[in-house]
Amino acid sequence: MAAALDESLAELRETFRSRKTRSAQWRRSQLKALLRFVQEDEEEICRVLEEDLGKPGGESFRDELGVLTKSLNLALDNLERWMAPKSVRVPLMAFPTTAELVPEPLGLVLIFSSWNFPMLLALDPLVGAIAAGNTVVLKPSEHAPSTSSFIAKKIPMYLDSAAVKVFEGGEEVGELLMSKKWDHVFFTGSQKVGSYIMAAAAKNLTPVTLELGGKCPAILDSLSSKRDRDIAVRRITNAKWGVCGGQVCIGVDYLLVEEKSVSALIELIKEKIKGYYGDDPQRTGSMSRIVNKYHFNRLRRLLEEPGVATSIVHGGFMDESNLYIEPTILLNPPLESEIMKEEIFGPLLPIITVKKIEDSIDFVNSRPKPLAAYAFTNDSALKKRIVSETSSGSLTFNDAIVQFLVDTLPFGGVGQSGFGRYHGKFSFDTFSHEKAVLRRNFLLEFSFGFPPWDSHKIETLRSAYNYDYLNLVLRLLGLK
Repeated sequence: MAAALDESLAELRETFRSRKTRSAQWRRSQLKALLRFVQEDEEEICRVLEEDLGKPGGESFRDELGVLTKSLNLALDNLERWMAPKSVRVPLMAFPTTAELVPEPLGLVLIFSSWNFPMLLALDPLVGAIAAGNTVVLKPSEHAPSTSSFIAKKIPMYLDSAAVKVFEGGEEVGELLMSKKWDHVFFTGSQKVGSYIMAAAAKNLTPVTLELGGKCPAILDSLSSKRDRDIAVRRITNAKWGVCGGQVCIGVDYLLVEEKSVSALIELIKEKIKGYYGDDPQRTGSMSRIVNKYHFNRLRRLLEEPGVATSIVHGGFMDESNLYIEPTILLNPPLESEIMKEEIFGPLLPIITVKKIEDSIDFVNSRPKPLAAYAFTNDSALKKRIVSETSSGSLTFNDAIVQFLVDTLPFGGVGQSGFGRYHGKFSFDTFSHEKAVLRRNFLLEFSFGFPPWDSHKIETLRSAYNYDYLNLVLRLLGLK
């Protein structure tokens, strides 16, 4: 394995040195090929996603194939504009000078994907890496084995195998990959593994993008309109259970609500769960299962912790043989319990009550910064406070998860939820270096910046640095 990897990396670096990947023609051809892959193999992609996660076809298209199609079309429509140098202003003291920012590819990059969206989180960063002109090694998640095998089989059929290679495997392959020198590492996954990636990358001073997770809160105000309240709960229910069975880093992890509203809220959430999944969600085929036994047992342990089981007000049924956990609601579980300290990543929703909804701001701030935060309210003053007084990778009002689809907004975390960003043009920027290029000529030469020094030169410099251009011009003309 080590010898094969070294040989592959040598080929990839030689491809990059050949400058083939720098041309718009090559980048466009690879993006079009990737789009063909997504379109031509849609049925097979849905099949492997169902094998790995039990994803319904509609969910697979909405959350993976559709998003990839959108990302690829956006990159194809904007590629030349993204690649074009950008002129920037220069100060008068630098006259006659022009300056520009020239995007250039980083080189050989490594992408680690996650298992909960094993197709999207492998190929979406790849779109940015290719659009930026890099060569790439892609490491799919071993916890979605059918999808990983499918990607490894299909990518060489569509993309330039001298520029993009797939390496499958588990922890030992990841460690081997991280022992090599890269020009950038892009990782999507847990905070625990992210810290290892960062430490390993530091040995070679390799820059990293870490797309991690965290406990994403949702604040639900006592909305005055019955219609608004109904829509808010409908969206919260979908964001909790309707995306990969709750196994999503930007899903609603816990809900903050005023004490006076909680009883009615729980009944409304139950109603929405029944509307989405019927009386027996396990039988409807509309909800993803837990990915594997390790995560099933992890979630079971969260519910078995003292004081947590008694807080369950709906659900709680588990079927280990089918890796199924019923949509479950908990009311005020102990705040020191693991379910309120670690990211849940499953179909369990704690509801925490506060005296007044403004108290939720202090509650959110008492915990690590989340990847996403949500607030359902029509109160403009509360919105302003949440924007100014909380910190999160993203903040969405009156909906959840939809921000992931907005390409004009960057996707990424802050603090323990990660750093770096991607989606749309931000993906291109992540895998590019903006080289500063300054151009001067020999027409004019001013000596006020050169020794020997005197008071006139220092005052001329003072005028220049203070943007006092009238004095600067007068001094350069010898009129002052």
